[in-house]
Amino acid sequence: MAKSNMLVYKRLLRYSKPYTRRIVFAMIASLGVAGTDVAIAKLVQPLVDHVLAERSMSLVNLAAMVVVGLAAVKGASRYVQEYFMKTAGQLVVQDLRNDLFCHSIDLSMGFYSRTPAGSVVSSILNDVGMLQKSAADELVAMVREGLTLIGMVFLLFYNDWRLAIVAFVVLPVAVVPASHIGRRIKKYVRKSLANMGILTSILQESFSGIKVIKAFGTERAEKDKFGDENWNFYLRMKKVIRYDAATAPIIELLASFGAAGVLWYGLQRVMSGAITQGELLSFIAAMGMMYGPMKRLIKTNNVIQKAVGAAERVFDLLDTPVDVTDTLDAIELPRSRGHVSFEHVDFGYDDELVLKDFTVDVLPGRMVALVGASGAGKSTLIGLLARFYDPQQGVIRIDGQDIAHVTQDSLKQQIALVDQETFLFHDTLSNNIRYSNLQASDEEVENAARMAYADEFIREMPQGYETVIGDRGVRLSGGQRQRICIARAILRDAPILLLDEATSALDTESETVVQRALANLMQERTTFVIAHRLSTIMHADEILVMEHGKLVERGSHAQLLAVDGTYRRLHDLQFKD
Repeated sequence: MAKSNMLVYKRLLRYSKPYTRRIVFAMIASLGVAGTDVAIAKLVQPLVDHVLAERSMSLVNLAAMVVVGLAAVKGASRYVQEYFMKTAGQLVVQDLRNDLFCHSIDLSMGFYSRTPAGSVVSSILNDVGMLQKSAADELVAMVREGLTLIGMVFLLFYNDWRLAIVAFVVLPVAVVPASHIGRRIKKYVRKSLANMGILTSILQESFSGIKVIKAFGTERAEKDKFGDENWNFYLRMKKVIRYDAATAPIIELLASFGAAGVLWYGLQRVMSGAITQGELLSFIAAMGMMYGPMKRLIKTNNVIQKAVGAAERVFDLLDTPVDVTDTLDAIELPRSRGHVSFEHVDFGYDDELVLKDFTVDVLPGRMVALVGASGAGKSTLIGLLARFYDPQQGVIRIDGQDIAHVTQDSLKQQIALVDQETFLFHDTLSNNIRYSNLQASDEEVENAARMAYADEFIREMPQGYETVIGDRGVRLSGGQRQRICIARAILRDAPILLLDEATSALDTESETVVQRALANLMQERTTFVIAHRLSTIMHADEILVMEHGKLVERGSHAQLLAVDGTYRRLHDLQFKD
């Protein structure tokens, strides 16, 4: 456990390195805070033994000025310390959140097929949020109280080492329960954050699928699911609160033994004349001021343990390997002619292969349709070409270049995707189209929209191209969303086009318009089309029929109908009426 904590601290310290100057300023200011506390405790002795004994008004006036002066120094030091330490903490957490987001974006589609997106969102927001509060706020308290504690310890031994030993008998005993409590808090914080990840996933799914929930009247089921997981989160947090709440009473009880011992032994030394009343009061004041920082440090340790639990989850995500990366010898792929070949490709998401020994060669400018039952491997094939995943065996080439040995940026420039899930951003229509080419001019955006038969309905919108279309394009119909996605692909101007069920969810009228837009898009491009409606791919140059991850038939529509095989069976099922 201690080794694990140390590794987390070291990684956090590496993030702190760029802000060393701020931390140094904060540490210097912390010395001012601790020094004034020590000075106040030390001044009790002369106040009792000299000012009160001599009854001198000049000394009384001086004492008042000293108290005000120390308060001013402490206030200024505390401001400087908190400002620089908290801003350093915020900057550290900001860098960590940026790294976490960038790393998560780089993770492959394979990772996201295994991990709920809500869990990743929860790590970036909730885990880092807990770390942010602890790193920025509690670090200030830890430095300040730590230095104050050191100063008080020095003062106690300086005043009377015998009384100091009595006072410190309780300190080693207090460390044991504090350490145990900290470990338990860290354990349950990790579990509660896992619950929060599930809660975030439920929220994301519920609001993304609100139309389905409303349509089937399953609001009560969703409420129950959320309520159950929220209750599980409470049960975990209850244990954190229970251990956290136990800290102060335990430490106060243990501290009372030290205080009682000092009072008993100290009064005997005063009565014997070994020390003055002022020295005893000064010692008791310092001891009281020492136990305060000690209690606060142990309380701070609980919060730090919460941060460590959150940091471990953050670093677990940061340490997730990016399994689709550029090789060291990766080259830039120039603009492709569109010659695509699959050579003996095997691929599986887990142990079971989805594609088996798949081999096909597609010449530039040809339209290839992929047909087959659900689960045959059609979408996987497109995902492999876009390098969402890497195959377990075999090679995929574009213009003779193995795509595993070209840079991902240059590969993506060769490909435009129109997916069955028409994802649009909560942004303007123009920015949604421009997403495929961020440097495109307004004129180029509008030209792409015209080719996609989207310009007419866009100009009828309240603000035209600057209309914000809502979350996932909720203000548009299915056909309109699809045409915006096609305009986005046209603007990409890529030589290879991937169409995954691009018209599957459209009505006949919308499909007719979208098909015309797709015809514009496919001109002079190598096109891979996945379609369950065979009527949409009859004119393809070649149709590949897949079954259980294997290529079982290939040929034109007429050629495949002439063969009494899988394609003929699929065709007869669709057109039997």
